Amino acid sequence: MKANYLKPAIVAVFALFAALLPYITGNIYYLHVATIIGVYWVLIATLNLLVGFTGQLSVGHVGLLAIGAYAFCLLAGSQGWNPFLALLTGGVICAVIGLLLGLPSLRLPGFYFAMATLAFGLIVAELALAEQWLTNGSVGMAAPSFPAPFDTPWGFYWLVLGIAAFVTWLTWNLSRFMWGRAMVALRDSTVAASSVAIPIYLTKLVVFVFSGFTAGIAGGLYATSQSYITPDAFIVNLGIYFFVAIIIGGRGVIIGPFIGAAVLAAIPELVGPLAKYGTFFYGVILLIVVLVIPGGFGELIDRVAEKLHRREQAATRIEPDLAQLRTAIGRRA
Repeated sequence: MKANYLKPAIVAVFALFAALLPYITGNIYYLHVATIIGVYWVLIATLNLLVGFTGQLSVGHVGLLAIGAYAFCLLAGSQGWNPFLALLTGGVICAVIGLLLGLPSLRLPGFYFAMATLAFGLIVAELALAEQWLTNGSVGMAAPSFPAPFDTPWGFYWLVLGIAAFVTWLTWNLSRFMWGRAMVALRDSTVAASSVAIPIYLTKLVVFVFSGFTAGIAGGLYATSQSYITPDAFIVNLGIYFFVAIIIGGRGVIIGPFIGAAVLAAIPELVGPLAKYGTFFYGVILLIVVLVIPGGFGELIDRVAEKLHRREQAATRIEPDLAQLRTAIGRRA
């Protein structure tokens, strides 16, 4: 296999496995874990654009996830809206909140922007607990399901898979064309980016609003996947885990953070009785990745592709055309 086909091959394997998973396993629990990975990926895919491509350290997207979840439950449950319309409306609400949050906070330097998003996540968590008239406080509220054929575990999995694939396609296109180059230039050097007329503030704001929209969509899907939500489901640590997933996967790549999302969702299920030590395992994995492969799994994939490319170059031999060479020498003689 040629090295330049490595990444498409990995993506194809992931896609094939995801498509065949309902047929491979009849275990609903495993299907649920795969669905959670897809839900997390809807949020992390666009958060990666913000963190990995533009270099903005946001750790408060769990607040947008919570708002999207509660908006979906209130609109589709209490108000009786169509679940798909409620899901889309929750995304729009989070996009507007992302706009209002981003207008002042994106003017702050990196560390202070991270603290502003962290404060936002804390505020949302406290409001979800305190405003009982809206969220039922610590009691929580039931999440409605989607209409047929998405009202079964298999149907809901296909819905999440379709949305996740669409979001992946959007982020991939954004990253490889003009917007992607602008974001990377902004991350590497704001001075250089501004010197070539890249709108620094506008680029940050558009990416932040887009990530807010998908966080709201992920919130509605997350609520349905859990069937019942409480403020405890949206602890600030979850927002930090989203950030860690990007670091594990590798900033500035599309494939890597998906691995981070899978690790994020799978660890609580894999450790079983040790689930209370989930934060410990996240920390250990993060430490290993930072020390061994600082660029994450995305960098590891690039290294393997580079080694394969070197082998192909080394194996290439250039054979001279001796007959043509003799003919040319004979003519000159």
